[in-house]
Amino acid sequence: MKAYWVCIYEKIDNVDKLKEYAVKARPAVEKFSGKFLVRGGKNRTNDGIKSPRIAVVEFPNYNAAVDCYDSAEYQEAHDILQGHVVRHHQIVEGS
Repeated sequence: MKAYWVCIYEKIDNVDKLKEYAVKARPAVEKFSGKFLVRGGKNRTNDGIKSPRIAVVEFPNYNAAVDCYDSAEYQEAHDILQGHVVRHHQIVEGS
């Protein structure tokens, strides 16, 4: 069964750092067969906190999604975001 990273950004203080993160995160995601389904774009918040950005990444299975997040390659990219964005990142299994 496929799995997904769902990232809902609450606040982005430094767009340049977000771009730097994206450049580093892409190879890590691709290494674990991840596929970006949503990266930014037009959105409407119906309930909850308004979000300036949403990202959804599909993985072949839950273990690949977890392994990617926990990998040294992804964590190096993730560290770039510290102090520059506030987001909710969740891994969820689905069809």
